[in-house]
Amino acid sequence: MRTYPIGLMSLFVLVFVIPAWGQDGATISVQQPWARASILASRPAAAYVTILNKDDRPATLVALETPVAGRAEVHRTVKQGDVMKMVPAGPIEVPAGGSVRMEPGGYHVMLMDLERPIEKGETFTLTLRFANASPITVSVPVFGPGARGPEDD
Repeated sequence: MRTYPIGLMSLFVLVFVIPAWGQDGATISVQQPWARASILASRPAAAYVTILNKDDRPATLVALETPVAGRAEVHRTVKQGDVMKMVPAGPIEVPAGGSVRMEPGGYHVMLMDLERPIEKGETFTLTLRFANASPITVSVPVFGPGARGPEDD
């Protein structure tokens, strides 16, 4: 067994362990996940979360994964002329010390290429991947197709 002087071991801890602790997702949390039931497997479904960032630097949401859909993307609702459309939002920055709330009529997770319809009463997992934090997986309860939030079910 090889031994190292205490000074070298302390340097190892400072250089390798502390930065890893500061880069994990401990300062990022995901709250209030929920989704609407889909009408058919051929139609997308929507999910919603609130992302909180207690860190002193922004966090960037870059990807989403779920076993219930072939693709999951953050979209936003925009008005183009007299028509409301859902368009891809790209990476989402969660400000330092701030939050991003996904809700009907704003940012939302589009669940596309569904494996099967998502039904009221089910639960599925959603993994959020960040550019500068560890991934976070949450359990998402499914409410009725017209729900405006968990309290509306």
